[in-house]
This record gives sequence, C-alpha cells and structure tokens, in this order.
Amino acid sequence: MLKHSLLNFFKLESATGILLVLATLFAMIMANTNLYSLYDALTSIPVVISFGELVIAKPLLLWINDGLMAIFFFMIGLEIKREVIEGSLSDPKAIAVPAFAALGGMAVPSLIYAWFNWNNSIALQGWAIPSATDIAFALGILTLLGDRVPKGLKLFLLALAIIDDLGAIIIIALFYTSELSSVSLITAATMIALLIIMNIKGVINHTAYILVGIVLWTAVLKSGVHATLAGVILGLLIPLKNNKSSFHALEHSLHAPVNFIILPLFAFANTGIGFSNISAQDFYDHITLGIAFGLFIGKQTGVFLFSALAVWMGFGKLPYGVNWGRLYGVSIISGIGFTMSLFIGSLAFEHARAGGIALSDERLGILLGSLLSGVIGYAVLRYFLNKPVIE
Repeated sequence: MLKHSLLNFFKLESATGILLVLATLFAMIMANTNLYSLYDALTSIPVVISFGELVIAKPLLLWINDGLMAIFFFMIGLEIKREVIEGSLSDPKAIAVPAFAALGGMAVPSLIYAWFNWNNSIALQGWAIPSATDIAFALGILTLLGDRVPKGLKLFLLALAIIDDLGAIIIIALFYTSELSSVSLITAATMIALLIIMNIKGVINHTAYILVGIVLWTAVLKSGVHATLAGVILGLLIPLKNNKSSFHALEHSLHAPVNFIILPLFAFANTGIGFSNISAQDFYDHITLGIAFGLFIGKQTGVFLFSALAVWMGFGKLPYGVNWGRLYGVSIISGIGFTMSLFIGSLAFEHARAGGIALSDERLGILLGSLLSGVIGYAVLRYFLNKPVIE
C-alpha cells in the first residue's frame, strides 16, 4: 500500500514542488530549533577527492551546489537542446512571445533590484537574483489547477522558463566568476573541442561523453568559472538528430534523481534560515525589498508588458486558449524564483561574506517574493480560468 501510494505521488507533476516545500520547511525547522548544530554539521561535512596532485576539497554544501547541481544543469542543457530542435522552441513564430516575455522577466526585476540598491556596490552584486523563474514550482502551480489549464498556456510557461534558464546560465558565466586560471581554461576548452569532434565524427556513446564531461567539470571548477556551466555545455553537445531514442532515454533517466533527490537536497542545504538572527529591520533591508519586489512586481510586469509588446509589434500571437487575463496570471506565477534565485544568490555574495562583510540574508527576499507570486498567481489564474476565452 505504501509503495503504491509513493509511486502515485512521484507520478504527480506537482511532486517536485511539494518536495521542495517540504525540504525548505525541514531546513527551517532544523535551523530554528536545537537541531541547528546538526544542520550546520551536516552541511559543513568536509569531502575530499584526490587523484595524485589533483585535490578537490569542499564542504558538503558546496559539493551539492557545485557538483550535484551540475547534473541539474546538464538536464537543463538537454531540455534546451530538445526544445530547440524538436519542441516548443523549434518554431520561431511560437517562441517570439515567450522569448520577449523572458527578456522582460529578466530585465525589469533586475532594474527594480538595482534601484533599491544603487548606492551599495556590494549589495548591487545581487542584481540577477530576482531575474530567475523556477520551472518545477511554476509548472507545479499550473498542475494544481487541473485540466482547466489550456495546453498553450503550459507550453508558454515552459518556453518562458527554459529561455529564462538560458539567460540565467549566460548571466552566471559572464558575471559570477572568480579569478581565472589559464591552465584550467585551456583544459576546459580542449574538452569542449573534443566533445564537438565527437559530434562531428558521429559518436553516440553517452558514456564517452560523460567521461569527457567529468574532466570538463573538473577543469571548469578549477578555472574560476562556475562548475555548473560544464553541465549545460555537456547537455548541449550530446547528439540528438541521429540518436533520438537514446537521447530521450538519457534525459528521462535524469528526471527522477534531479527532481526527487538533487533539487530537494539543494533546497534543504540552502534554505536553513535562522529567524533568531532576523529582526524586523531585515524585512525592510534594501536587499530583501529589492529581491521580493523584483520577483513579485518586476517579474509580472516584465513578462506581461513584453508579451504585449511582442504581440503589438506583430512578432507573434497568444497561444490558442490564452487571453490576456490568463497570461497575466501566469506572469505573476513566473515570479517564483526559488531554486535558480537561491543558486545565483549563493554566488552573488559568496566573496563578500568570505571577506567578513555583513549582509542581509538574500534568502528572506527570495522566499517572500516567491511565496507572494505563487499564492496570488494561483488565485488570479484560477479566477481567469473560470471565465471563457472570447476569441
């Protein structure tokens, strides 16, 4: 009976979102009770891997953020490639509106955050935190609304979130890197060239790609560029056109470990906010306000207005079954940043905190903005779904 119930749960589209919520609540309980010392000890466990002179020594938290999340980004790379070649991003007319929406959904929240923190150069480093959309949570909200959600609306949100993820990846590559190691960069470039040659030569053995990918991940980790980018690159360079069944099988095989293990672990390790250290003033801190307003106000404003701009300019049209009210509801839901926002936040202030600079906890703004976007977005979208679409 229990096994049957678990299998049914994991088949739900909303299962990942539920697990992320549970992992977050568990982390907060541990961080605010006598279990805090255990929580801190767990995330700080030193893990060392060495091969001769090559040594990688990190606490468990960073192995999750740099290592396991590289697998998440690998899956994202595979999804982007599939959608571009044969999915919802393959038709230029179909992607015009969500592409414009994604651009607005990244630009407006970033500008709102920058406006709040313009006079603080350290806080300004977090400008990209509210620019992200969490695919799992956003699609989970749509799932809660059942069959009333038209397919076109789901595809719009999926395309928006994927393009948004691609934008986040570019932002991480360009703006969140540390001092660069030329030797490691040359090694990484060599591995990328090898992956491209393997594509040209028609190699379809995934094991070979993954072995090269491990070397690529190690080189990128040591280079100063964030290691998760190696996962994206590997995903984009896995062949698809002459290898469809195997490609789809690989992508499908990653869904369960990523959605049910890696993302909940990431949420657990990164959301343990100790509220005893948070005062009322923290809720009014410019970092908190910039993130919360960026996600809740900036996302919906950017996504909705830029979608309208794309339609007005004739680049595309709203999907079948979608009107402006329903689009507005989805625009609010896109303000659920969570996973990617937490990830960018961990990078944005990493060096500042390592240098002893005290900053407001960015996770507070992410939780507030995401919660408002999820709850109000659900209510607004449910209201408009109950009204017929007038063509």
